[in-house]
Amino acid sequence: MEFATPKPLKPSSNISDIVSKFAKVCKLRSIGVFTSENQDHHHQHPNNANNISAPFGEDGSDVTGDTERDGVKIHPQPMEVTRTSSMCGDAELSKLFDIVSALKLAYIQLQEAHVPYNPKKIVAADRHFMAELESLCQIKRVYKETQCVKPKSDSSHSAILRKKVELNEKLLEELKFQTEVKNSDIICLQQELRDLDLVNVTLAENVRQISLQRKNARVLNITTFQDAYRAASKSIHDFAKPLISLMKASGWDLDLAAKAVEVEAAYSKRSHKKYAFEAYIARRMFYGMSLKAYNVDGIMRYDDPMDALIENPDSDFARFCGEKYLLVVHPMMESWFFGHLDHRTLVLSGKHPRTSFYQIFARMAMRVWVLHGIAPSIDSEAKIFAVKRGSKFSDAYMESVEEDGKGAAVLDEGQVEFMVMPGFRIGETIVRSRVYVSKPKM
Repeated sequence: MEFATPKPLKPSSNISDIVSKFAKVCKLRSIGVFTSENQDHHHQHPNNANNISAPFGEDGSDVTGDTERDGVKIHPQPMEVTRTSSMCGDAELSKLFDIVSALKLAYIQLQEAHVPYNPKKIVAADRHFMAELESLCQIKRVYKETQCVKPKSDSSHSAILRKKVELNEKLLEELKFQTEVKNSDIICLQQELRDLDLVNVTLAENVRQISLQRKNARVLNITTFQDAYRAASKSIHDFAKPLISLMKASGWDLDLAAKAVEVEAAYSKRSHKKYAFEAYIARRMFYGMSLKAYNVDGIMRYDDPMDALIENPDSDFARFCGEKYLLVVHPMMESWFFGHLDHRTLVLSGKHPRTSFYQIFARMAMRVWVLHGIAPSIDSEAKIFAVKRGSKFSDAYMESVEEDGKGAAVLDEGQVEFMVMPGFRIGETIVRSRVYVSKPKM
């Protein structure tokens, strides 16, 4: 019985084109189904169906795995895909590899269906291949959609970030403005604080003076001040003596020196010119001093003022003593007296020379310092007053420095030549100034 050879079906051009393109893309070489010997055998027996292991079952279902032909296994070769992008996850890459492997296997099965030529197997293999190819195309479409969506997502994210940046910049400008306002407020508050500090310093000084006045009110009185006044006057007289002696020893003309101090003064005796030098010293010692209460107990407990200067070289009294020495003793005088300026050099450096001349000066400075501290401690409204030259002598406000025993009636007719010591008003009490009075001509 002869079997009619089935007429081979001409595969559609569409399938052939797809297979051809896929073969080129994947660069798959055509895999030989048989060895060279078996190929000749099959050419001799093209219809021997027993020599062919069908890659599909009778129902046309797919057969996966290795395919064996006459003892020769055909192994599907998986495609090596290099991971070039991190856009896909591990699951997507694994799925892609599986589809490509299945597609290659379907292609091999399609080749096997042509040798020997089996239309049913070709159709089944073609459907299987197209299904795998469709799966691959589906992954491609998903990938393209992902690539299109991501730029939009990135653009949207950039727009959100840009809005946040703009918002933060506006907030920063507001904070800068608020900072400037706060800085202005701080400057104003600092100025107010400085003003309050100055007020507090003034109030603290007032409180200190009031407290000092109350503390000294029990022990200080007018009698104490009058004693201090006489002590200061005597100390000025005591310092004038060595000063005049040094002038004589240095060859000074005392008449010219006295005339330089009191130009128009008329003296009843030549010896009275010593009062001109006392007046010069007193003016220098009381110059620039305002009545201000301070504690004099510390300095009064020293018998020798040099001890106070050595123990407290930075005290107010030490500064007062140095300043007054530089004011009373002119550098030319010191140079003439001692032949050098050692006293002045030490005083300028904040030290105090332990010479007899400077010790006498320091004692005078201490008496004047105490006098200034006692007056406002007794009465905060205490005043110091001076008498001008040519004023009529008044026994209520003045006392004469002369000790000639003349009566007050004679002095009342005289005029003041110059003031030797200023006077003080403490409450209702007047401490008279000491003046040199000219005698009326008889």
